[in-house]
Amino acid sequence: MRRLAILGFFVAALAAFSLPARGAAEDAPRLVRVVNWPAVQKIEGKVTVDGTIPHATLVTLGDVAVPPVEPKEIGRLIDGGILNAEGFTSVVLSLTGNAGGRGFRSGALGAYLIPDEPEVRRAYEQDSQILFPIEISAPLNATTFRMLASNQARHTLGFPRYRVRLYNTTDKVVNATLYAYLTN
Repeated sequence: MRRLAILGFFVAALAAFSLPARGAAEDAPRLVRVVNWPAVQKIEGKVTVDGTIPHATLVTLGDVAVPPVEPKEIGRLIDGGILNAEGFTSVVLSLTGNAGGRGFRSGALGAYLIPDEPEVRRAYEQDSQILFPIEISAPLNATTFRMLASNQARHTLGFPRYRVRLYNTTDKVVNATLYAYLTN
């Protein structure tokens, strides 16, 4: 009798484990009720969500040749492109570069992210002032190899678009790549 009970238990367990698992993707669509809070946000018409809502995205601004230019030489900083950060609240920056041979002078490759706003742009172009910058840099020693990389740095975003300006305090041209991981 006991053997029969144990055998019955194993057969039931085997049957339970052999059934296919159901995931959320197999569930039928469900009706969703949207509550309208007019004082907070007015919702009118049909509400739809196409696909998943992204939490993060990686933007690469790369392969920009940066000749030697000091960060204080505002008018000579190299244009690295525009970072569109609209809809995101923070960014993790990583900067990497490839120098054209070993340098004789240690220095750094760096980038400023400058808000792309009319008032900020005017201060940059007319007065050589950088307002509200986000900065990242990667050191290059004369004794190291040609590749350089920064530490990753997280920053809070305050503007929807940023202009990237690059500098290079070494004595060699460096090809720079900026990785911006935008998150919420």
